[in-house]
Amino acid sequence: MALSSQIARFFRHFAAGPPPNSGPERVARTLTGTSLIHSHTKVRHRSSSVPDNPVDSATDPAPVMKQHHKARCSVYPRSQVSRYPVPDEKVSWSVPYPEYAPVDFTSDSVLKMPPWADVDFRVAQTNGDSSKNIEQPQWNQLDGKVNRRSHMGNYEVVDNVPRNPVGRTGVCGRGCLGRWGPNHAADPIVTRWKRNEKGEMVVDENHKLVAQFIAVQRRDNGQWALPGGMVDAGEVVTMTLRREFGEEALNSLEANEQEKKQIEASINDLFAHGQEVYRGYVDDPRNTDNAWMETVAMNFHDSDGKGVGRFNLHAGDDAVGVQWMDLSHRLELYASHIDFLQTTAEKLGASW
Repeated sequence: MALSSQIARFFRHFAAGPPPNSGPERVARTLTGTSLIHSHTKVRHRSSSVPDNPVDSATDPAPVMKQHHKARCSVYPRSQVSRYPVPDEKVSWSVPYPEYAPVDFTSDSVLKMPPWADVDFRVAQTNGDSSKNIEQPQWNQLDGKVNRRSHMGNYEVVDNVPRNPVGRTGVCGRGCLGRWGPNHAADPIVTRWKRNEKGEMVVDENHKLVAQFIAVQRRDNGQWALPGGMVDAGEVVTMTLRREFGEEALNSLEANEQEKKQIEASINDLFAHGQEVYRGYVDDPRNTDNAWMETVAMNFHDSDGKGVGRFNLHAGDDAVGVQWMDLSHRLELYASHIDFLQTTAEKLGASW
Protein backbone atom coordinates (compact mmCIF):
# COMPACT_ATOMS: atom_id res chain seq x y z
CA MET A 1 0.00 0.00 0.00
CA ALA A 2 1.28 3.48 -0.87
CA LEU A 3 2.73 5.62 1.88
CA SER A 4 0.14 8.35 1.39
CA SER A 5 -2.65 5.80 1.79
CA GLN A 6 -1.10 4.46 4.97
CA ILE A 7 -0.79 7.93 6.46
CA ALA A 8 -4.33 8.74 5.37
CA ARG A 9 -5.50 5.54 7.05
CA PHE A 10 -3.82 6.61 10.29
CA PHE A 11 -5.50 9.98 10.31
CA ARG A 12 -8.78 8.44 9.18
CA HIS A 13 -8.81 6.33 12.33
CA PHE A 14 -7.73 9.35 14.37
CA ALA A 15 -10.40 11.63 12.96
CA ALA A 16 -13.18 9.08 13.05
CA GLY A 17 -12.47 8.17 16.64
CA PRO A 18 -14.56 5.83 18.78
CA PRO A 19 -18.32 6.09 18.94
CA PRO A 20 -19.66 9.53 19.93
CA ASN A 21 -19.21 10.48 23.57
CA SER A 22 -16.24 8.17 24.06
CA GLY A 23 -15.07 10.35 26.88
CA PRO A 24 -11.82 11.78 28.16
CA GLU A 25 -10.64 8.91 30.35
CA ARG A 26 -8.72 7.45 27.43
CA VAL A 27 -7.14 9.24 24.52
CA ALA A 28 -10.06 9.35 22.12
CA ARG A 29 -9.15 9.89 18.51
CA THR A 30 -11.90 12.36 17.81
CA LEU A 31 -12.23 15.97 16.85
CA THR A 32 -12.78 18.37 19.68
CA GLY A 33 -14.62 20.97 17.65
CA THR A 34 -12.53 23.60 19.32
CA SER A 35 -12.93 27.30 18.84
CA LEU A 36 -11.84 30.43 20.62
CA ILE A 37 -12.62 34.10 20.38
CA HIS A 38 -9.45 36.16 20.00
CA SER A 39 -11.18 39.42 20.81
CA HIS A 40 -11.84 38.17 24.30
CA THR A 41 -8.75 36.10 25.12
CA LYS A 42 -5.05 36.55 25.35
CA VAL A 43 -3.05 33.95 23.47
CA ARG A 44 -0.05 32.82 25.45
CA HIS A 45 3.05 31.30 23.90
CA ARG A 46 5.14 28.76 25.72
CA SER A 47 7.97 26.53 24.57
CA SER A 48 8.65 23.22 26.26
CA SER A 49 10.41 19.99 25.44
CA VAL A 50 7.33 18.14 26.61
CA PRO A 51 3.98 19.96 26.60
CA ASP A 52 2.48 20.58 29.99
CA ASN A 53 -0.25 18.30 31.20
CA PRO A 54 -3.40 20.28 31.98
CA VAL A 55 -3.28 18.67 35.41
CA ASP A 56 -0.06 20.49 36.23
CA SER A 57 -0.83 23.89 34.77
CA ALA A 58 -3.56 25.30 36.98
CA THR A 59 -1.18 27.74 38.68
CA ASP A 60 -1.33 30.15 35.73
CA PRO A 61 -5.00 30.39 34.74
CA ALA A 62 -5.95 31.68 31.31
CA PRO A 63 -8.09 34.79 31.07
CA VAL A 64 -11.82 34.06 30.93
CA MET A 65 -13.42 35.04 27.63
CA LYS A 66 -16.31 37.49 27.96
CA GLN A 67 -18.70 35.66 25.65
CA HIS A 68 -19.27 32.30 24.05
CA HIS A 69 -21.33 31.92 20.90
CA LYS A 70 -21.15 28.37 19.59
CA ALA A 71 -21.99 27.17 23.11
CA ARG A 72 -25.34 28.90 22.62
CA CYS A 73 -26.22 27.33 19.25
CA SER A 74 -29.99 26.97 18.91
CA VAL A 75 -30.05 23.15 18.77
CA TYR A 76 -27.73 21.01 20.87
CA PRO A 77 -25.46 18.76 18.71
CA ARG A 78 -26.51 15.17 18.03
CA SER A 79 -30.00 15.86 19.36
CA GLN A 80 -33.23 17.71 18.74
CA VAL A 81 -32.95 19.61 22.01
CA SER A 82 -33.46 23.36 21.66
CA ARG A 83 -31.46 25.58 24.00
CA TYR A 84 -33.23 28.13 26.13
CA PRO A 85 -32.48 31.51 24.50
CA VAL A 86 -29.62 33.41 26.10
CA PRO A 87 -29.05 36.91 24.68
CA ASP A 88 -25.54 38.36 24.79
CA GLU A 89 -26.37 40.65 27.68
CA LYS A 90 -27.63 37.71 29.81
CA VAL A 91 -24.71 35.33 29.34
CA SER A 92 -22.91 36.34 32.54
CA TRP A 93 -24.09 34.69 35.73
CA SER A 94 -23.73 38.05 37.45
CA VAL A 95 -26.59 39.46 35.37
CA PRO A 96 -30.06 38.66 36.78
CA TYR A 97 -32.16 36.45 34.51
CA PRO A 98 -35.04 35.26 36.73
CA GLU A 99 -36.99 33.66 33.88
CA TYR A 100 -33.98 31.57 32.78
CA ALA A 101 -35.11 27.93 32.45
CA PRO A 102 -32.37 25.88 30.76
CA VAL A 103 -33.23 22.51 29.29
CA ASP A 104 -31.81 19.66 31.37
CA PHE A 105 -30.19 17.31 28.87
CA THR A 106 -27.68 14.49 29.16
CA SER A 107 -27.35 12.04 26.28
CA ASP A 108 -28.34 8.40 26.70
CA SER A 109 -24.78 7.26 26.05
CA VAL A 110 -23.60 9.29 29.05
CA LEU A 111 -26.48 8.17 31.26
CA LYS A 112 -25.53 4.53 30.63
CA MET A 113 -22.55 5.19 32.91
CA PRO A 114 -19.57 4.15 30.74
CA PRO A 115 -16.18 4.31 32.51
CA TRP A 116 -15.45 7.77 31.10
CA ALA A 117 -18.62 9.37 32.52
CA ASP A 118 -19.48 10.73 35.95
CA VAL A 119 -22.61 9.86 37.88
CA ASP A 120 -25.30 12.50 38.27
CA PHE A 121 -24.18 14.05 41.53
CA ARG A 122 -27.31 16.20 41.64
CA VAL A 123 -29.58 13.26 42.36
CA ALA A 124 -27.02 10.72 43.59
CA GLN A 125 -28.31 7.96 41.35
CA THR A 126 -26.49 5.30 39.41
CA ASN A 127 -28.36 3.39 36.72
CA GLY A 128 -31.65 4.19 38.42
CA ASP A 129 -30.67 2.73 41.79
CA SER A 130 -30.62 5.14 44.70
CA SER A 131 -27.30 5.34 46.46
CA LYS A 132 -26.33 7.22 49.57
CA ASN A 133 -22.67 6.26 49.38
CA ILE A 134 -21.57 7.98 46.20
CA GLU A 135 -18.26 9.65 46.93
CA GLN A 136 -18.36 13.33 46.13
CA PRO A 137 -15.76 14.50 43.61
CA GLN A 138 -12.90 16.79 44.50
CA TRP A 139 -13.90 19.82 42.46
CA ASN A 140 -11.09 22.10 41.22
CA GLN A 141 -8.57 19.39 42.04
CA LEU A 142 -6.93 16.32 40.59
CA ASP A 143 -9.52 13.78 41.68
CA GLY A 144 -7.71 10.46 41.48
CA LYS A 145 -7.13 10.00 37.75
CA VAL A 146 -9.80 12.51 36.79
CA ASN A 147 -8.61 16.03 36.11
CA ARG A 148 -11.24 18.36 37.55
CA ARG A 149 -9.04 21.45 37.45
CA SER A 150 -9.64 24.19 34.92
CA HIS A 151 -7.17 26.23 32.88
CA MET A 152 -9.37 29.19 33.76
CA GLY A 153 -8.78 28.96 37.52
CA ASN A 154 -11.30 27.83 40.11
CA TYR A 155 -14.91 27.53 38.97
CA GLU A 156 -18.01 27.80 41.13
CA VAL A 157 -19.92 24.74 42.32
CA VAL A 158 -23.66 25.39 42.55
CA ASP A 159 -26.28 22.77 43.52
CA ASN A 160 -23.50 20.21 43.84
CA VAL A 161 -22.19 20.58 40.26
CA PRO A 162 -19.74 22.96 38.53
CA ARG A 163 -20.93 26.12 36.83
CA ASN A 164 -19.65 27.12 33.39
CA PRO A 165 -17.06 29.89 34.01
CA VAL A 166 -18.08 31.88 30.92
CA GLY A 167 -21.80 31.89 31.57
CA ARG A 168 -25.19 30.56 30.56
CA THR A 169 -25.62 28.24 27.57
CA GLY A 170 -29.35 27.43 27.59
CA VAL A 171 -28.75 23.78 28.56
CA CYS A 172 -27.87 22.29 31.95
CA GLY A 173 -26.64 18.78 32.67
CA ARG A 174 -23.78 17.36 30.62
CA GLY A 175 -25.14 17.03 27.09
CA CYS A 176 -22.84 14.54 25.40
CA LEU A 177 -19.81 15.34 27.59
CA GLY A 178 -18.79 12.75 30.14
CA ARG A 179 -17.44 14.90 32.94
CA TRP A 180 -19.04 17.58 35.02
CA GLY A 181 -16.92 20.70 34.74
CA PRO A 182 -13.91 20.79 32.41
CA ASN A 183 -13.46 18.09 29.76
CA HIS A 184 -9.83 18.33 28.65
CA ALA A 185 -8.58 18.01 25.08
CA ALA A 186 -5.43 18.75 23.06
CA ASP A 187 -5.04 20.03 19.50
CA PRO A 188 -1.78 19.31 17.67
CA ILE A 189 -0.90 21.61 14.79
CA VAL A 190 1.73 19.86 12.63
CA THR A 191 3.34 22.24 10.12
CA ARG A 192 6.06 22.37 7.47
CA TRP A 193 7.31 24.89 4.90
CA LYS A 194 5.74 24.55 1.47
CA ARG A 195 8.22 23.63 -1.26
CA ASN A 196 8.08 23.60 -5.05
CA GLU A 197 9.05 20.75 -7.36
CA LYS A 198 12.71 21.72 -7.00
CA GLY A 199 12.53 21.48 -3.24
CA GLU A 200 12.76 25.26 -2.82
CA MET A 201 10.64 26.95 -0.15
CA VAL A 202 7.69 28.87 -1.58
CA VAL A 203 7.09 32.53 -0.74
CA ASP A 204 4.03 34.70 -1.24
CA GLU A 205 3.74 38.10 -2.93
CA ASN A 206 5.01 39.72 0.27
CA HIS A 207 8.09 37.48 0.29
CA LYS A 208 6.88 35.57 3.32
CA LEU A 209 7.36 31.81 3.50
CA VAL A 210 4.22 29.74 2.99
CA ALA A 211 3.56 27.18 5.72
CA GLN A 212 1.36 24.11 5.49
CA PHE A 213 -0.46 22.10 8.17
CA ILE A 214 -1.96 18.63 8.36
CA ALA A 215 -5.73 18.81 8.06
CA VAL A 216 -8.26 16.02 8.47
CA GLN A 217 -11.76 15.84 7.10
CA ARG A 218 -14.49 15.26 9.66
CA ARG A 219 -16.67 12.24 9.10
CA ASP A 220 -19.80 13.83 10.58
CA ASN A 221 -20.06 16.94 8.39
CA GLY A 222 -17.29 16.72 5.79
CA GLN A 223 -15.57 19.88 7.02
CA TRP A 224 -11.80 20.20 7.22
CA ALA A 225 -10.35 20.66 10.66
CA LEU A 226 -7.37 20.17 12.95
CA PRO A 227 -6.99 16.73 14.47
CA GLY A 228 -7.60 16.73 18.20
CA GLY A 229 -8.23 14.33 21.02
CA MET A 230 -9.56 13.98 24.53
CA VAL A 231 -6.87 13.38 27.13
CA ASP A 232 -6.63 11.54 30.39
CA ALA A 233 -5.34 13.29 33.50
CA GLY A 234 -2.01 11.51 33.15
CA GLU A 235 -1.38 11.76 29.43
CA VAL A 236 -0.95 14.44 26.78
CA VAL A 237 -2.45 13.51 23.44
CA THR A 238 0.48 14.90 21.48
CA MET A 239 2.77 12.30 23.00
CA THR A 240 0.38 9.57 21.97
CA LEU A 241 0.22 11.07 18.49
CA ARG A 242 4.00 10.90 18.23
CA ARG A 243 4.10 7.23 19.17
CA GLU A 244 1.27 6.13 16.92
CA PHE A 245 2.32 8.33 14.03
CA GLY A 246 5.78 6.79 14.17
CA GLU A 247 4.42 3.27 14.29
CA GLU A 248 2.01 3.73 11.41
CA ALA A 249 4.33 5.78 9.22
CA LEU A 250 7.51 3.85 9.70
CA ASN A 251 5.88 0.48 9.27
CA SER A 252 4.69 1.48 5.81
CA LEU A 253 7.68 3.53 4.70
CA GLU A 254 9.52 2.14 1.67
CA ALA A 255 12.95 2.83 3.09
CA ASN A 256 15.89 0.84 4.37
CA GLU A 257 16.54 0.43 8.08
CA GLN A 258 19.04 3.29 8.23
CA GLU A 259 16.60 5.70 6.57
CA LYS A 260 13.85 4.58 8.90
CA LYS A 261 16.03 5.33 11.90
CA GLN A 262 16.80 8.80 10.61
CA ILE A 263 13.13 9.57 9.98
CA GLU A 264 12.15 8.16 13.36
CA ALA A 265 14.68 10.44 15.04
CA SER A 266 13.28 13.43 13.15
CA ILE A 267 9.72 12.58 14.16
CA ASN A 268 10.69 12.10 17.80
CA ASP A 269 12.50 15.43 17.77
CA LEU A 270 9.54 17.16 16.16
CA PHE A 271 7.03 15.94 18.72
CA ALA A 272 9.39 16.66 21.63
CA HIS A 273 9.71 20.36 20.82
CA GLY A 274 6.27 21.82 20.49
CA GLN A 275 5.23 25.38 21.22
CA GLU A 276 1.99 26.22 22.93
CA VAL A 277 -0.43 28.27 20.87
CA TYR A 278 -3.40 28.41 23.23
CA ARG A 279 -4.77 26.90 26.41
CA GLY A 280 -8.12 27.56 27.99
CA TYR A 281 -11.87 27.43 27.55
CA VAL A 282 -13.25 26.27 24.20
CA ASP A 283 -16.38 27.80 22.71
CA ASP A 284 -17.75 24.39 21.75
CA PRO A 285 -21.37 23.62 20.74
CA ARG A 286 -21.35 20.67 23.17
CA ASN A 287 -20.86 22.90 26.21
CA THR A 288 -23.57 23.23 28.84
CA ASP A 289 -24.05 25.21 32.03
CA ASN A 290 -22.32 22.42 33.93
CA ALA A 291 -19.88 20.79 31.49
CA TRP A 292 -17.53 22.38 28.99
CA MET A 293 -14.51 21.78 26.76
CA GLU A 294 -11.01 23.10 27.43
CA THR A 295 -7.94 22.56 25.26
CA VAL A 296 -4.21 23.01 24.86
CA ALA A 297 -3.18 23.71 21.26
CA MET A 298 0.46 22.92 20.40
CA ASN A 299 2.38 23.65 17.22
CA PHE A 300 4.91 21.06 16.00
CA HIS A 301 6.89 22.56 13.12
CA ASP A 302 9.10 20.47 10.83
CA SER A 303 11.39 23.31 9.78
CA ASP A 304 13.72 21.34 7.50
CA GLY A 305 11.08 18.99 6.09
CA LYS A 306 13.04 15.85 6.97
CA GLY A 307 10.49 14.43 9.41
CA VAL A 308 6.75 14.39 8.78
CA GLY A 309 7.32 17.15 6.25
CA ARG A 310 8.52 14.63 3.70
CA PHE A 311 5.20 12.78 3.65
CA ASN A 312 2.92 13.67 0.75
CA LEU A 313 -0.56 13.33 2.12
CA HIS A 314 -3.53 12.98 -0.20
CA ALA A 315 -7.17 12.55 0.67
CA GLY A 316 -7.73 10.17 -2.25
CA ASP A 317 -11.03 8.32 -2.13
CA ASP A 318 -10.98 7.59 1.60
CA ALA A 319 -14.16 8.16 3.55
CA VAL A 320 -12.23 10.62 5.72
CA GLY A 321 -9.41 12.53 4.08
CA VAL A 322 -6.08 13.91 5.19
CA GLN A 323 -3.84 16.38 3.41
CA TRP A 324 -1.37 19.23 3.74
CA MET A 325 -3.08 22.61 3.45
CA ASP A 326 -1.55 26.07 3.09
CA LEU A 327 -2.00 28.35 6.07
CA SER A 328 -4.27 31.09 4.78
CA HIS A 329 -6.94 33.44 6.08
CA ARG A 330 -9.11 32.30 3.18
CA LEU A 331 -9.57 28.81 4.60
CA GLU A 332 -12.99 27.68 5.72
CA LEU A 333 -12.51 25.25 8.57
CA TYR A 334 -14.64 23.59 11.21
CA ALA A 335 -15.52 25.74 14.21
CA SER A 336 -12.86 28.42 14.75
CA HIS A 337 -9.76 26.38 14.02
CA ILE A 338 -8.76 29.22 11.73
CA ASP A 339 -7.92 31.23 14.86
CA PHE A 340 -5.39 28.65 16.04
CA LEU A 341 -3.79 28.69 12.60
CA GLN A 342 -3.59 32.46 12.49
CA THR A 343 -1.69 32.44 15.78
CA THR A 344 0.57 29.69 14.41
CA ALA A 345 1.29 31.69 11.27
CA GLU A 346 2.18 34.74 13.39
CA LYS A 347 4.46 32.62 15.57
CA LEU A 348 6.24 31.17 12.53
CA GLY A 349 6.36 34.52 10.70
CA ALA A 350 4.63 32.75 7.84
CA SER A 351 2.34 33.98 5.09
CA TRP A 352 -1.25 34.52 6.12
